[in-house]
Amino acid sequence: MTTEARGAPSLTSQAIWLMMAKTVSFVFAIALPLLLVRRLSQQDLGLYKQVFFVVTTAMNLLPLGFAMSAFYFLPRERARQGAVVANILAFLIGGGSLAAILFMIWPGFVVWLFGTPELARLARPLGFVVLLWTVGSFLELITVAVQDVRASTAFIVLAQFSKTGLLIGAAALVGTVDSLVVAAFLQGVVQITVMTLYLQRRFPGFWRAFDWTLLRRQGAYALPLGMSTLVIQLQDTLHHLFVSHAFGPAGYAIYSVGVTQLPLVGILRESAGAVMLPRINQLESENGRLEILDLVARAGRKLALVYFPLSAFLLVAGREVVVFLFTKQYEASWPVFAIAVMILPMNAIVLDPVTRAHSERFFFLRLRVAVLAVLTLVLAFYAFELGLVGVMAAVFTAVSCIWVVGVWRMARLLEVGRADLRAFRPIAWTAGAAIAAALVASVVRALVVGRPAWQVIGICAAGFAPIYVGTLAAAGVVPTSELRALWQDVRRMTSGAGAIVATFRRRSRPQAPPDPSAPAPVDLVAR
Repeated sequence: MTTEARGAPSLTSQAIWLMMAKTVSFVFAIALPLLLVRRLSQQDLGLYKQVFFVVTTAMNLLPLGFAMSAFYFLPRERARQGAVVANILAFLIGGGSLAAILFMIWPGFVVWLFGTPELARLARPLGFVVLLWTVGSFLELITVAVQDVRASTAFIVLAQFSKTGLLIGAAALVGTVDSLVVAAFLQGVVQITVMTLYLQRRFPGFWRAFDWTLLRRQGAYALPLGMSTLVIQLQDTLHHLFVSHAFGPAGYAIYSVGVTQLPLVGILRESAGAVMLPRINQLESENGRLEILDLVARAGRKLALVYFPLSAFLLVAGREVVVFLFTKQYEASWPVFAIAVMILPMNAIVLDPVTRAHSERFFFLRLRVAVLAVLTLVLAFYAFELGLVGVMAAVFTAVSCIWVVGVWRMARLLEVGRADLRAFRPIAWTAGAAIAAALVASVVRALVVGRPAWQVIGICAAGFAPIYVGTLAAAGVVPTSELRALWQDVRRMTSGAGAIVATFRRRSRPQAPPDPSAPAPVDLVAR
């Protein structure tokens, strides 16, 4: 029996809600760097990138994966869900407070990380921002853990809207890195306020439910996963530190623009992974090997429909995309960007839910530690000699090695045979369609190169899209039934959004005074 047949909400439906939220969120987020590259000098932009790299990295590292215990314990501890939430918040507050104290006592720590003396004066305010953002990050996760996907959608969009609004306002009105830090502090206050109100409504009195025994159980479950997550985060972030030390804020600004599209990697993958994890956990407990394999293949096919053409098109017209978005001043970011987008196709196969469900975290922890050690040694001694492009190539090699081993390990866990590979055939067709479309688009680009960037992008897209869509249609990669289901999901989301807007309008409309001559309403409940 397939997963959908069990009566659970559709994976596509849940993932679409999260994907929509993250896409809208990304649209808001991309507006900020587009303004900043035109508002700040290259030196100040690099300083801004370093400041917010500290905040986002701390927000990802400090929880140590403890918040992920909500996915495991909330369904199993229904009588103590408030305690689960209280324990997680206590852990997040503790970790964030330690970071804030470190920044207060040793402001030079941030200078030591990046080799940029200008960061010393910002260290103490950054400590408070790190604390607020670390604790507030639980809002998005808890809504997904309780499968309140619509609330998660609303919070993701509203949080990004408020963050972008505050930061853009600070950049437009003041235009200094200090003002952006103040705006980030205000955003943290907003996020925690909303989170507290939601948790009180969902888990009344949660702040009184702290439980030491349950805390230890949550830690035993989550911290091994957290150590693996820590290694992943270090692998994703250490190269930024080496680039900053080797090339300074101005060079880091060029590098960060080159990798600025990497958030696109997470929009679909994180949405799919978040809704796959509880289902794969259930199927693994039922020994549903074939169902898990089918779920991974179906998710991979849907992700490939986006990741493959996106990567292929950006490899053809990426230089013009960089110039159009970030001005000619950052054209040197294009080679870094080209290598970064080649990582996108690997994300079509979502490995993390499978490895978590099969308790393979220690195998991958050892693998990632080994790869991270090699990458760190290479960048520590040769970052400057490699240059910006060489550093990104080293990162790409590390990611590729882990992905190849991960796919092999997943195949072993699920006992994938040659006959099982038929489920992944649509992914191969999608790759072929993207390559064919890219070849046509590259010929078209050669004919129009030299024109304004927006014209080259549009003309290449006009050559790419028909070939890609036509090849997919000819191969029958997307069944008609799925297109109908997708259309129904979109209609449901549209009608749901319309109902929310209509309710808001009714509530905001002034109410007419009651007519004393009108008959009293009938109380059907009493009757």
